[in-house]
Amino acid sequence: MTSPNTQSAVTRKPVLGIGMVGYAFMGAVHSQGWRTAGRAFDLPFEPQLTAVCGRNEQAARAAADRLGWASAETDWRELIARDDIHLVDICTPGDSHAEIAVAALDAGKHVLCEKPLANTVAEAEAMVAAAARNPGRIAMVGFNYRRTPAISLAQALIEAGRLGTLRHIRLTYLQDWLVDPDFPLTWRLRRETAGSGALGDLGSHVVDLAQFLTGEPLIGVTGQTETFVPERPLTPGPGGDRGQVTVDDAALFTGRFPSGALASFEASRFVHGRKNALRFEVNGVRGSLAFDLERLNELHFFDGTAPAPEAGFRRILVTEPEHPYLAGWWPPGHGLGYEHTFVHQAHDLVHAIADGTQPSPSFADGLQVQRVLAAVEESASKDSTYTPVFTTDHE
Repeated sequence: MTSPNTQSAVTRKPVLGIGMVGYAFMGAVHSQGWRTAGRAFDLPFEPQLTAVCGRNEQAARAAADRLGWASAETDWRELIARDDIHLVDICTPGDSHAEIAVAALDAGKHVLCEKPLANTVAEAEAMVAAAARNPGRIAMVGFNYRRTPAISLAQALIEAGRLGTLRHIRLTYLQDWLVDPDFPLTWRLRRETAGSGALGDLGSHVVDLAQFLTGEPLIGVTGQTETFVPERPLTPGPGGDRGQVTVDDAALFTGRFPSGALASFEASRFVHGRKNALRFEVNGVRGSLAFDLERLNELHFFDGTAPAPEAGFRRILVTEPEHPYLAGWWPPGHGLGYEHTFVHQAHDLVHAIADGTQPSPSFADGLQVQRVLAAVEESASKDSTYTPVFTTDHE
């Protein structure tokens, strides 16, 4: 498969035909990202919502109508085989990521895959190998929070040396949607479909952000995991059969970077009052940065070089056109939201395809996160023994 060569009759730009597998929560926000990216930004290709795929034909067609897709498929293999599909967007549970991604890359398609990249290190390694043997194809994993303007600004400030040598980074990702012990047993609570629980669902995000912000890979971890509610109803409502929860409900772990900087992580879906509380603080020898996703247009900066009478955290409202991604949006002070991170993700991926450069985060970045998660699980299974993160130099 070559680069897109058909043109839009409206924009006269080459069309990038998107085929999306899965149409639930992630499919909905990915659809919004694809629909909006070419309207907010001047892109080299015009993303075209060509086909959405799901196993139930009636539900897939309804999703196509609701989300703006031109057609529906019920077999992802048939979607991949279509000549008008140039990029496959994978929004399914983790147990199918590797099979779909490998097949799509080998068929000459570009791939965007939701996080975590896979359910196991072996599956993620197979995906990285498929990307490597198809060097003309772009393969990106969807850690969308990197595209929050305030987080992108934090990374730029750290890279520019505003914090100096880093000493600590603390990250938490807390939600409360599982606090009810009678919440039903969904696919996210089964190891065979989800791979892990809060560790993979939430912990993968904070691991990726830790490595993105510091510019370093984690080299070792010490972890604990816990399942607070071991059985849940198979269907909503009282009195029914219950099934076993086979993943963690919460994970707590520490990590070490090659520079000697230390990290701590907490991921839980059992914290009353925390709806989507992804927070971090980074401390260096010259200052600190702090961020809270529930106030996602703000970044807090402490300049450790300021005189003591003037010292203190100051709020940066990240809505100026000079801030990352903001040139495509509204006047200063008019904040963005969660869905905009998926628009920015689509923007960056389309430019990577046009430029022929591997995007960030790549499948290799997703594999590194997977190895950290595996090391946390290994540590937890061995009474929190310090566990090195296995890495290789060839990816």
